[in-house]
Order: sequence, then structure tokens, then C-alpha cells
Amino acid sequence: MSDDLCNAVLIVDDDVAMCEMLAKGLARKGFRCDFRTSAGEALAAMESDSFDVVVTDLNMRAMNGLELCARIVANRPDVPVVVITAFGSLETAIGAIRAGAYDFVPKPVDVETLALTVARAAERRALREEVRRLRHALTETRRFDQMIGDSAPMRQRGTLLSQIVESSTSVLITGESGTGKELVAGALHRLGPRKSGSFVAINCAAMPEPLLESELFGHARGAFTDARADRAGLFVQAQGGTLFLDEIGDMPLTMQAKLLRALQERTVRPVGGDREIAFDVRIIAATNRDLETAVAEHRFREDLYFRINVIQVAVPPLRARGNDVLLLAQAFVQQFAARSAKKVTGIGTATAQRLLSYQWPGNVRELQNAIERAVAVTSFTEITVDDLPERIRDYRASHVVVAAEDPSELATMDEVERRYIARVMQAVGGNRTLAARVLGLDRKTLYNKLAKLPGEG
Repeated sequence: MSDDLCNAVLIVDDDVAMCEMLAKGLARKGFRCDFRTSAGEALAAMESDSFDVVVTDLNMRAMNGLELCARIVANRPDVPVVVITAFGSLETAIGAIRAGAYDFVPKPVDVETLALTVARAAERRALREEVRRLRHALTETRRFDQMIGDSAPMRQRGTLLSQIVESSTSVLITGESGTGKELVAGALHRLGPRKSGSFVAINCAAMPEPLLESELFGHARGAFTDARADRAGLFVQAQGGTLFLDEIGDMPLTMQAKLLRALQERTVRPVGGDREIAFDVRIIAATNRDLETAVAEHRFREDLYFRINVIQVAVPPLRARGNDVLLLAQAFVQQFAARSAKKVTGIGTATAQRLLSYQWPGNVRELQNAIERAVAVTSFTEITVDDLPERIRDYRASHVVVAAEDPSELATMDEVERRYIARVMQAVGGNRTLAARVLGLDRKTLYNKLAKLPGEG
């Protein structure tokens, strides 16, 4: 049995009429049912067919429901078992749970109650299967260090990284804040031909221009008040390795000119120095800015843009990565549970649904912080919704509504366009170049339309 559209249920009871009644009742609730009239037949069926849940009566000839449950738990622990107990006996119910049953339902059987129990059991099995898949995927996605992901965008990025990892060509990594751009840069270095050299990183937005120039190019003794000795810059310190220029889109224009000269000449002159020093480093730059727009608006040098943008690696936002959210969440649970010595093994079903529906404006960094908090505060072995930060617990997805029953509430075409452009801009994190591609507009047309939006321009 391999139908992915509904859950497959195996009903086991030596009363054929009862099997037929339960099968018809569960089928009306959307389950795909089969039945067997003995435990032995049920075990044989499970060897050849796949079932999501087993529902078994307690009192049967030869092998009773508790014995069947114990056999299934021992041999197929992934398949939950629901036991139908006689007369709601507490003693038999306890026996069923001890035998490993997921739950029990008392006689006379209420089909509504049974259907809800079976649905919960199937959902739990699906979650366990997903967790197993995620744990397996964690071992399969380690080639590029901590860059975990199984979504189509991440597979495409992995293919590109595999193609360029052996090169020393300059790379520009683009993506929103918190997406893991430095992880990409670090992986390209550690897996590339310069791995024996140093990986030196600097945030170009974190310091004023004079200090940035000194950090990159070095300085000579006496170049400024505190320059008591010669100091090698990061270009020289990274000799034979990789220099990572993070947030290069925030570099001042005058500093961009100095950087361009260094990259063209492959030499640097320390501040206050009188000689050129040659360097041999691989340049990897990263930005959360839309550099094409910055070039068009004369905020970033076009010649520098082409110099650093030999190969571009776009890191997708977390909201575009589907079930990677759960893959990453599981990895973070393992990481923080081990660090805090807590027995937290995963996330609950409702929690997983909440993580998938949230938009993650802070991307992977925000998810990491949320899971760290959840592991710290939880009292259970699985992360619950209540363990998540309030903004995630209370998040409700917003939709652009352009239709209504009342004609007076219908939007004009201009209003529909305005709302859609605003929604696309939100989805791409404000990247105007990417928004123009999504909308099928040239940048100038998009700029004109954005100028009409409140708060844009």
C-alpha cells in the first residue's frame, strides 16, 4: 500500500462485522482501511504492505490485542497501535499502554472518537518520520560545514559551491542579514585550495573609513598618533589564504576607490608608508544590499562591483526554504540540548506548524535564537508552542485581499497593483533588483511605481 493522499489503517478483530463497521466509519473520515481477522494475519500483512496506524481489538483468539501490540512495537516501532478495550476497563487500558500502545478506545466504539485518535496517531508517526529524515539529512548536508538544507534553493546553491570551491576566483555572496553568508565564505575557504592559509574577515560597515583603511592596508610607524610601530594590514595577514569583506555594500565611496586600486594592482600601500606590498589572497565579499541598485544610484562604484562580482552566490532567505526550517530547528535543538545537558529531542507537531508558517525576517539567526530560548525554557522532551518567543507564537500570516462579496469593497486596479508590489517588496526583503525581476518590470519603472507607495521612494 503506497497512497500518499490519505493514511492507511489496518483494523484487526476476529469479528468480521465489527471490522467492516469500523472500516466504513473510518473511510468516511478520509482514511484508507484494510482489515484482518487474526493477529497472525495482521503481522503477515504488515510484512508486505505499509500501514500508518494499526487499530486492534483486545479480546481475540490465539493472540490477543496486547500481544499483537507488543509484537508490533518490537518489530515496527514506527507504526502506532490503538487498542480497543472492553468496557472501558482501567486495568486493560493500563495494560495496553504498558504494551506500547499509542492510545486506547473503550467499547462501545464511537467512530468519531476513534477517528480523532487515529488521526493523532498518524500525525505523530508522520512527525517521527520527518524527524528521522531530518536527522539523516543532517549527516548528508555536512559537506559545506553548518550550511544545512534540503530545499531546492539550497541544493542549487550546493551545486554551485561544488563547482567553484576549487577555484581562487573572487566571489560575491548576496543575501539578507542572518542568512549565513559568512558560513558560505568560510566553507569556500576551508574546502578550497587555500585552506592551509588564513581566513581573515572584516565587517566593512563596523568602523569609520580611516580605521578601515588602516585595518585593510596596515600602517607605518608614526602614520598617526597611536601608530607606535609598523602594522601589517589584513591583505598581508591573509597572504596565501582568503580575505572576507563582509557588508561591502556599506563601504564609503572614497574607500571603494582605494580598495579597487589594491585589487587591480594586487598590492597595498600601508597608511603613512612609502612602498607597495604585494599580496596573494582570494577575495570573498558579502552584502545584504542590492548592489545593482546602489550602482545605478551612484552609491557603489560600478568598476568595483564588476571586480568583486566574478561569481555571485545568492543565499536564499529562510522563508523561501520550505521544510529547511524544521531541518535547521532540529539541528539547533540537538546543539543547544547538548550544550545545556537537557533531554530535549525535537519539536512537537503544533510547534513545527508554527515554525513553518512564520516568515522569519531575521532568517537563520532568528531561528537559532528562538530554538536556543525554547530549549532553555522547556520542561518537556519536545519543544512546545508555549516555549517559542511570543512574536512567533502569536504570528498570523497576512494576505493581500483583492476580492470581496460586497462589490463596494472591491479594489481598483491601481490599488491591487499597489498592494501586490508592496507584498513582493516585503517578500524579497526590499531588494529592488530582485523585485523588478519577479514583477517583470525594468528598474526604472519599478522605481516610479515605488515612489507612489507610502513610505517608499
